[in-house]
Amino acid sequence: MAALTDVERIAIALPGAEEGTSYGNRAWKVKGKTFVWERPLRNRDEEELGDEAPEGVIVGVRVEDETAKEVLCENEGPVVFTVSHFKGYNAVLIALDLVDPGLLEDLVTDSWRLLAPPRLTKELDGE
Repeated sequence: MAALTDVERIAIALPGAEEGTSYGNRAWKVKGKTFVWERPLRNRDEEELGDEAPEGVIVGVRVEDETAKEVLCENEGPVVFTVSHFKGYNAVLIALDLVDPGLLEDLVTDSWRLLAPPRLTKELDGE
């Protein structure tokens, strides 16, 4: 189980990361690109998910491609999931009430790596 404070701690520790907002919700960006953001479920999402709709805070993270998205949702569901609004968008949603802290750190860091410039990824890797 994790909280938005855990997301903040993980995100801000990454080189070049800054906190901002996205559609009025908290978000973390690198070089102006959002890599993790708070993403409350909308009524349409809750209707689509039905009884599978998780409670609590939800965040979104970017993923490499549709294949990675499918694999994550299959292997890590219902912690990691998607909704039709994200069709064609390389991102997944994470239910913070259900996620293991280690998985959360991996997903946030991987999302950051997709958007960070090479010099910052080298900094993280100690190169």
